[in-house]
Amino acid sequence: MPFETTPLSDGNEIPQIAYGTGSVWKGEDVAKYVDQALEQGFAHIDTAQYYANEDSVGTAIRQSGLQRSEFYLTTKFSDGKDVRAVFNDSLEKLGLSYVDLYLVHFPQAIQDDLEGKWRAFEQIKKEGLARSIGVSNFSVNSLEALWKVAKIKPVVNQIQFHPYNYVENKPILDFAEKHGIVVEAYSSLTPITKTPGGPVDAVLEKIGKRIGATPAQVVLSWVKSKGVVIVTTSSKKERLQEYLAVADLPPLTLEEIAEIEEAGAKGPNAGFTRRAFVRRILPAAVATALWIGFRSFTSTSPA
Repeated sequence: MPFETTPLSDGNEIPQIAYGTGSVWKGEDVAKYVDQALEQGFAHIDTAQYYANEDSVGTAIRQSGLQRSEFYLTTKFSDGKDVRAVFNDSLEKLGLSYVDLYLVHFPQAIQDDLEGKWRAFEQIKKEGLARSIGVSNFSVNSLEALWKVAKIKPVVNQIQFHPYNYVENKPILDFAEKHGIVVEAYSSLTPITKTPGGPVDAVLEKIGKRIGATPAQVVLSWVKSKGVVIVTTSSKKERLQEYLAVADLPPLTLEEIAEIEEAGAKGPNAGFTRRAFVRRILPAAVATALWIGFRSFTSTSPA
């Protein structure tokens, strides 16, 4: 069963999982990766002006042969005095007549003219060139500032979201729930890919055994349980299949969700237990000691 869609407050819907073309793919030709993602079943492609690869995303879309109604496309504004000119450039590179979602990539992109630039976003939506408009990387303070001037409110806020930053993101989630904003998550696999060895690891492994899932699938199941849309990426077909298979897993229990969040609240550095010390710190310390000893020996030995 594929991932479903989530309703947006403007009457549109967004697929619950997206293939992202940012991060490691910045400035690269991503056509083959996007093509692979579409073939595997991703219906939502996430790109941005900042990623400098909208043209190759467009190439993949054209080569896919998909009808426009068969995929969902997000891109983002990050730099430029004229929002409309930047947006038109994105459309041209993508080879599309409209995008499904247009985001402000980060608050700094519009802070020099918050109201004026958001008015440009609103006009793009009014003309049907973007079905929905939203933001990315906005804090509660940034959202509140925008809320004061926006006539058409943002329907999405895309943020970095994983168990280790859940507590600090809770105010953003609360604001989103109160104001009908759908949260999207990127870098959700951080506990596995960037900070392994932390307290979340054991919890993911235990839950994975119960539901027959990998640690990555458990993390994404947790994201899904929070009503948050997933944005993920990989160059490997097997990984994409692994991520999409999350839709078929049994739901996490309330106790399991709480366990993940409690472990995440400890922070990744809490994972430097004896095992982590032996595996990661001790070898480096031994190597340093040996090198110092060697240098001392050679400096006192006769020539």
